[in-house]
Amino acid sequence: MVSQSGQLTGSPDGGILVGSFRYDAGRTTPPHVHVDHQLVWASSGVLHVTTDGAGWVLPPTRAVWVPAGVAHVTGASTPATMHSLYLPQDCPVRFSETEPTAIAVDDLLAALIVHLARTDLTDAARARAEAVVYDLITPARAGVVHVPMPRDPRALRLAEALAADPADDRDLAAWGRHVGASARTLARVFVAETGMSFARWRTHVRLRAALVHLADGVAVTAVARRVGYRTPSAFVAVFRRTLGVTPRYYLSR
Repeated sequence: MVSQSGQLTGSPDGGILVGSFRYDAGRTTPPHVHVDHQLVWASSGVLHVTTDGAGWVLPPTRAVWVPAGVAHVTGASTPATMHSLYLPQDCPVRFSETEPTAIAVDDLLAALIVHLARTDLTDAARARAEAVVYDLITPARAGVVHVPMPRDPRALRLAEALAADPADDRDLAAWGRHVGASARTLARVFVAETGMSFARWRTHVRLRAALVHLADGVAVTAVARRVGYRTPSAFVAVFRRTLGVTPRYYLSR
């Protein structure tokens, strides 16, 4: 089956469907839900998936499992090719029914997703590949960049400004004067509404921006400067402390 924005392949009798779509930089979908579970993966470029108040950045080494019925928006920070698996609700994979889960994509899972996107597979060949895919869909061991957004309008103004310019290094007192709230109030709101301190939240925003640049081939030195770190070593140290691995390892398989 071919849609306006891409191609769907697979068997219609309860197996895995694979959607293949090209995304231009800046393209986003409207909020939507699926009746099946979805695994969103970029074979090239960087995708981002957002739900109500949360977001995930997906270079080719990461995917995100979106449970059936969960509203989300998919977009691309750079030109990207998305392969989206649609898996029946009774499939053997079991994660949260209400929250997306970050998935590590190694070489084998990546190859199998591309394999399942073919249109010339026999039913038997497709069934064998699907069985292995189910075994390989496991949560990412390394940390993931997760950026929940606050709901308080003052904190949200701050969050949106930092998302647009993660290198802005104003402290909470300065931001408070800008949005009309005390530093103490903003600190309390970030913990209550994002589950993170403001400092940790800003780190995730910077790393989200960094991943887009890194996946686009920008050197670590330039990336560090663009997202607000004075030295590459400081950036790499924060990256490792937050995500458990170096930038090079995170983007490799």
